[in-house]
Amino acid sequence: MNKKAKHKVLAVRNLTESTYVLQIERAGFDFIPGQCVNIGLEKSGINREYSTYSSVNDDKKMEFLIKAVANGKVSTALQKLKKGEQVQLDGAYGKFTLKNSQDTKQKYVFVASGTGIAPFHSFALSYPRLNYTVLHGIRYLNEQYDYKDYKAGSYIACVSQNPDSKVFVGRVTDYLRKNKVDKQAIYYLCGNAEMINEVYDILRENEVNGSQIYTEVFF
Repeated sequence: MNKKAKHKVLAVRNLTESTYVLQIERAGFDFIPGQCVNIGLEKSGINREYSTYSSVNDDKKMEFLIKAVANGKVSTALQKLKKGEQVQLDGAYGKFTLKNSQDTKQKYVFVASGTGIAPFHSFALSYPRLNYTVLHGIRYLNEQYDYKDYKAGSYIACVSQNPDSKVFVGRVTDYLRKNKVDKQAIYYLCGNAEMINEVYDILRENEVNGSQIYTEVFF
């Protein structure tokens, strides 16, 4: 069990103007891919919950994919941290984890919007033999966060604005309506509540059993 402890910042890697990866030292912190961690700013008494983004097999560092929210006290402050500064971690929490991570025959479909892809990035890096497809709903092409980290052919960007010929034009819900839904797959949905509710309904309409669907709302 982890104790509340301070961890040094290793880097802040900006992916877009408002989205970044916070990289901190692992220092023995224990987590299961898909769990959340409370990250607090020193001497502020304020913390926020973020999903793990990095591999559980990396014993040197931990990463978190974060979107800086306008007027957000934590998300904007974390983006300004410098190497060597410290944050406090508490956790890890949550049950949005894979039930059979070593089953290479089971097909998984991970459906995300925006930074809701964070736990799926951790799944993909932590379990390299996993049989999965990622459907990532984003507005712009530059929001394909670290898409090259996924297995070739397993990442599908669903871009609603300024797309090009290499991506699916539309939302993840549009993709699911236009393509065959695998009734045997296990589905993990992570992102905004509206997307999750709509995808859940589409899956159920296609006779996917409710026991095969797991959800995590990102606010």
